[in-house]
Amino acid sequence: MSTTVNYCGHATLMIQVDGVNILTDPVLGDRVLHLRRRNMSGRAWLEGLPQPDLILLSHLHTDHLHLPTLRRLPGTIPMVVPRGTAPWLRRVVPQTLFELSPGEQSVFSGLTIAATLAAHITSLAPALLNLVQGYLLQGSTTIYFPGDTDIFPQMREIGDVGLDVALMPVWGWGPNLGPGHLNPLRAAQALSLLRPRFAIPIHWAAFRPVGRMWEKMAYLHQPGPEFQRLAANLSPETAVHVLAPGASFTLP
Repeated sequence: MSTTVNYCGHATLMIQVDGVNILTDPVLGDRVLHLRRRNMSGRAWLEGLPQPDLILLSHLHTDHLHLPTLRRLPGTIPMVVPRGTAPWLRRVVPQTLFELSPGEQSVFSGLTIAATLAAHITSLAPALLNLVQGYLLQGSTTIYFPGDTDIFPQMREIGDVGLDVALMPVWGWGPNLGPGHLNPLRAAQALSLLRPRFAIPIHWAAFRPVGRMWEKMAYLHQPGPEFQRLAANLSPETAVHVLAPGASFTLP
């Protein structure tokens, strides 16, 4: 079976592998607090795809956990979440929840879902918001979804499994990045540890603050192409595919 990555924007993707449809960090609304979606409708994007079989949630920050989206999705879709978040989540979303910690894994319809470390902890945040992780999907192809992260040494161990695709966050939703994020350079440097066959930049260009003036800001246009340019020098064995929100990539 073919493997296809469908990109909605930010960290929301539909990954289709071995007949399983996996939705990551679903944020499908046109508004998230003071942010506005650009260029496309998240709801229309999902309507054009098969119903998800599984949801992966990397952490509880509001640009990854969107309660209105989860409440609109069928409650019959199971959701994998960081261990320790389920007691709170069960009060606010309808999905059946399965907890994993980094280093733990589960099998879903023949596909292995492993939780991985993520370097995205904020010292001043409540403990619940510091339960962060990525996911490694292992079937006929192996796909790494980091959630939100900076570089960490154990990325080399993730790369040792033999990655087909790495979905690399390369920016955020605003003109500045706080700690625990990758920018184009650090994402390209991370590829030397992960060593995937293909990489797709994510977590950029999907949202902007209120006001059309933001459309001219470089951070909405440059991170993906800049990551591709840097990766060509720092990790030439990896083919980088830049997807606009709404586009997809099928592995050859």
